[in-house]
Amino acid sequence: MQQDQLRNVAIIAHVDHGKTTLVDSLLWQSGTFRDNQEVAERVMDSMDLEREKGITIMAKNTAVRYRTADGQDVKINIVDTPGHADFGGEVERTLRMVDGVLLLVDAAEGPLPQTRFVLSKALALGLPTVVVINKIDRQDARPEDVLNEVYDLFIDLDADEHQIEFAVIYAVARDGQCTTDLDQPLGDLKPIFDAIVETIPGPTGDREGPLQVLVTDVKPDAYLGPIAIGRVINGTLKEKQRVLLCGRDGAQKPAQVAALFVNEGLDRAPVTEAGAGEIVHVAGVQGIGLGESIADAEDPQPLPTLHVDEPTLSMEFRINDSPFAGREGKFVTSRNLRDRLLREGEANLSLRIEETDSADRFLVFGRGELQLAILIEQMRRESYEFAVGMPQVITKEVNGKLHEPFESATIDVAEDYMGVVIEKLGMRKGQLAQMTNHGSGRVRMTFEIPARGLIGYRTEFLTDTKGTGLLTHLFDGYRPWAGPITHRASGALVADRPGKATPYAIVSLQERGQLFVAPTEEVYGGMIIGENARDEDLEANITKEKKLTNHRAASADNFEKIDPPRRLSLEEAIEFIREDELIEATPGAIRLRKRHLDPHERKRATNARKADALT
Repeated sequence: MQQDQLRNVAIIAHVDHGKTTLVDSLLWQSGTFRDNQEVAERVMDSMDLEREKGITIMAKNTAVRYRTADGQDVKINIVDTPGHADFGGEVERTLRMVDGVLLLVDAAEGPLPQTRFVLSKALALGLPTVVVINKIDRQDARPEDVLNEVYDLFIDLDADEHQIEFAVIYAVARDGQCTTDLDQPLGDLKPIFDAIVETIPGPTGDREGPLQVLVTDVKPDAYLGPIAIGRVINGTLKEKQRVLLCGRDGAQKPAQVAALFVNEGLDRAPVTEAGAGEIVHVAGVQGIGLGESIADAEDPQPLPTLHVDEPTLSMEFRINDSPFAGREGKFVTSRNLRDRLLREGEANLSLRIEETDSADRFLVFGRGELQLAILIEQMRRESYEFAVGMPQVITKEVNGKLHEPFESATIDVAEDYMGVVIEKLGMRKGQLAQMTNHGSGRVRMTFEIPARGLIGYRTEFLTDTKGTGLLTHLFDGYRPWAGPITHRASGALVADRPGKATPYAIVSLQERGQLFVAPTEEVYGGMIIGENARDEDLEANITKEKKLTNHRAASADNFEKIDPPRRLSLEEAIEFIREDELIEATPGAIRLRKRHLDPHERKRATNARKADALT
């Protein structure tokens, strides 16, 4: 295959701007699927969690064939990337596989924080861009204004004059339609294919030179073992070829290519060789890691290892030592937990795993709460049982002063809710940096706020804006420590003994706050059973039963006034807990508990924390 018959392109955008939907339409219109073939919507979202949450978590590869107007057959390798900032590590490494990007921007929302992040990475690598303004059929669409905002963003990111001269396409990805001129009717996606072929150059590289393959992903395979996915930078990779695996530490290990594949549609197609510029799947290279390289056995020339931005949050993972431990999970020991976390650290460059002085506790460093929540959910579904603590920001000392990570938070709300949002973020040390009103009844505000100020705020924000607000944020660098921030204004209702929750006890307790458990649910001492209306913890007996006499009977009670329990999702639980609390994650349940189950130990730990704070 000639270099001009191949294109490698990544689709990048802010979350929910339509990347995966556009890939669906590109696959259909390129003839990848038969007309009568049944294909799931958002076919690239292969993980259960991606389908449930409606977001892309892992970057994925596909390839389509396109015949140009002059009759040339071009293969286009497409990489669908995540849009959420927490999964920025996926974007950073996949951009090293491609020669250009398709930047999707919502025609109503315009460029948002993640748009800025992914575009800055692409421009830093010198990648040419095709801008697709999507969802122009929205009632509040403003494509001309959004295009001006995109130009402003390019200028703000110091794009050179070649990068600023990008092709612009207006699209409705859901319907598989687009146009290059808003005054013209929408047609098929041919203009996008043409823009990719004309704007994005074919890959460069010497097919006859020494072999260099940059590995950007490793996927398990039940039959072939780990499969390395990467790009051939130079040379030609052949089946059964003897190669050297070049690690981060400089070590080189011999290996042999057992099988070689390239992308064809959604499938892997076996090939005997692949030249420079092709994206390949390589079996038989056991032990290769992300960001490492495969080199020629005779003339090894390792590539620089791939690095991604540092994590900003840490979370404690520990074995589950509650009274319910071992009831539901298959993997419950510290060895099981350690092996699984280390495996995740090898497969995800933006996560870092550290062992502590205790064999039962590990620290996991990541980009944000959602990234860590996805890891917890994946492990639960794999039958692991463990406990996690409250997220903590990673601080640094700069010139003798304590610095903490700050976020740039973009908030889109109706004008009626501006006041409460500004007030709440002000209490969390947020400073309003910019405000824009497009006259549509909604206001966009940008705040500079400590990362710890956003922990636990999302649920409160949705409540304050009646579920209509949009909140996105992006790491904005380290700044001096902003001072104390109140995390949660309410206390917890804590069970003081084991047993089953009774309707009689629930009726009297629900006046004190909102309960998390329903009648007949089993509880244990130290388990958090609800949120107290006051800013203090309250120990309560939720297993108390009504004493029966010959004048009173249980059947005479009217329990219709029992409120339904509030069921916290994993993300809500992570936002809810304080430093002295843990989340018990098992395959069947998410429970909240105190770090110290014994009330006397809890009191001693609280007094010790207060003493530390005073000193």
